[in-house]
Amino acid sequence: MKVLVTGGAGFIGSNTAERFLKNGHEVFIFDNLSRRGTEWNINRLKQNKNLTFIKGDVRDYSGIKKVFENNRDFDAVYHLAAQVAVTTSVINPREDFEINAMGTFNVLEAVRETKSNPVVVYSSTNKVYGGMTDIKIVERKGKYAYKSLPHGISEKRLLDFHSPYGCSKGAADQYMIDYSRIYGLKTVVFRQSCIYGYRQFGIEDQGWVAWFTIAAMMGKSITIYGDGKQVRDVLFIEDLVDAYESAIKNIDKINGQAFNIGGGPKNTMSLLELLNFLEKFFGKQIPLRYADWRPGDQPVFVCDISKAKKAFNWAPKTAPEDGVKKLYDWVKDNQELFKDL
Repeated sequence: MKVLVTGGAGFIGSNTAERFLKNGHEVFIFDNLSRRGTEWNINRLKQNKNLTFIKGDVRDYSGIKKVFENNRDFDAVYHLAAQVAVTTSVINPREDFEINAMGTFNVLEAVRETKSNPVVVYSSTNKVYGGMTDIKIVERKGKYAYKSLPHGISEKRLLDFHSPYGCSKGAADQYMIDYSRIYGLKTVVFRQSCIYGYRQFGIEDQGWVAWFTIAAMMGKSITIYGDGKQVRDVLFIEDLVDAYESAIKNIDKINGQAFNIGGGPKNTMSLLELLNFLEKFFGKQIPLRYADWRPGDQPVFVCDISKAKKAFNWAPKTAPEDGVKKLYDWVKDNQELFKDL
C-alpha cells in the first residue's frame, strides 16, 4: 500500500508510520516538525528506504493539495496532525482552530479532489463529549468512577464540546463523518482516550503518562492538577496502531462512523496510581505539588469500546502496568533526549 500520515513525525504518527514501514508498505509523512522530538523521530524513520518525508503544514492548503497531486494513488491517509493540548487551546484559540478544524478541512478537500478515494482515518478525542457534568461520579478505592456506567461512555453519548480544543477537534470529527455521507469519502473517526508509549515526548500540558515518567526519570517535581484521583482508560500505542490497521481492512463495514478507542473498563488508571507504579519502578518517592483543576478536565473518562470489538474485532492487549513498564524502559534508554527539561 501507499500510506500518507499527516503529523507522522509525532508520537502517534511515528509509531503508525513505523508499523506500515515494517510491513513493507510505502509511507509518506507530512509534518512541520514543530513539536519536541519530531526531528529525532523522523531521523530514525528516514533510515527506511520506503519512507518519503515532506515538510509542510496542514494549514497550508496548497501544500497539502500538492502532496496529493504528486502522489495520486494513496490507499490510506492517517490524519494525525493536530494541536493536542486543552491548555494551549485556551491560550491561543485561533491557532488551535486553524490547525485542528481548518487543517482537517484542508485534508478532506485534498482527498475529495483526488481520484484514488483513499481510506481516511481521523484521530479525534474523548474531549468531544465535554465535561459530562450530568453523570454521577463516586469515589471507589481512592479514585473516581462512574456510579452506574460499568462499560463506560458509548458513542451514543451526545457531543458537548468544552474548551476551544474540544470545539476544534469536534468540528473536524463531524466534518469527517459528513464528508463520507455527502461526498462518498471512506472515512472513520477514532475518539481516542489516553494514549501512551514509545516516542512520546510528553509535556505537562499533554501526554500525562509520558510526562510523569520523564519527569520522574529526570528528577523533576510533578504537579497534580486537582486531587490526583482523576481516572482515564489508558491505551498503549501498539494497541492503537492495531486499531488503525483494522480500520483499513474493515472500511466497508465502518465507513462514516465514529468509534471510542481507549483502554476500556479493564485498563483504567488514576494519576495517583501511575505515580505508585513509577515509584515502584524507580525505587524512590516522587516529589509532588498540587494545583487547581484545569478547565474541561473530566474527573473520569472511560470508553465503552464494545462497538469497536463488534465492528472489527478490536480490543486492547496491553495491561497498564505492562505498558507503563515498556514506556519506562524506553525513557530510561533515551535519557539524553530529556536532559534540557
